[in-house]
Amino acid sequence: MRINKYIAQCGISSRRKAEDLITAGRVKVNGKVTTDLATDIKDSDIVSIDNKTVKIVLNYVYYKLNKPKGYVTTSSDEFDRKTVLNLMRGVHFRVFPVGRLDYDTEGLILLTNDGEVANILTKPNSNINKVYVAHIDGIITKEEIKQLSKGVDIGDYITKPCSVELIETNEKQSKLRITITEGKNRQIRKMFAAINKEVTFLKRVQIGDIKLGGLSRGEYAPLNQKELRYLKSLKK
Repeated sequence: MRINKYIAQCGISSRRKAEDLITAGRVKVNGKVTTDLATDIKDSDIVSIDNKTVKIVLNYVYYKLNKPKGYVTTSSDEFDRKTVLNLMRGVHFRVFPVGRLDYDTEGLILLTNDGEVANILTKPNSNINKVYVAHIDGIITKEEIKQLSKGVDIGDYITKPCSVELIETNEKQSKLRITITEGKNRQIRKMFAAINKEVTFLKRVQIGDIKLGGLSRGEYAPLNQKELRYLKSLKK
């Protein structure tokens, strides 16, 4: 088994994040550091990360969390900011966040110890819908909505076509529902900035078939059977 897949199945991270751990020299196989992403792990091998032995997880767990503003979606933070794991009190399995929401954005984030599912949900060509509700200052025109829907230049990237639906508007504020299939850093905020609009509130409400539902800010819950079947269908 390739080393990145092995680490993912240990519930440490997705395959892509596992590659970062490997290239950073944090992974040892049988006591020796390896930075070779092609390393093959056999049943008899002992793998450690930061000198702690890791083993394949047999029991996977899946949670959804309503992330409040003011938390980062990482397992740890170099600036000592609060992370979403601080909200997962009562969960006795090691889990990690799937994908990201920026510090000022709230809403749905998934947490699991299943690196394969995390890899499927976050790989660039997954084409899995991510639905957001955004509030922006002032009125937005039909032409501006059409512009966003077709794709806009956010600096070093032109966004893919997406769905933008106006929910309500007045002179002070407009509320919209945006569905994208990408996950670029601060993408929604940059999209509106490209048409000279400022996002004052942003919340993710759905990933694929998994909805935020009635979770309060900071509250988490295990996925239900319907949601688990959806994740299982992605593995096929």
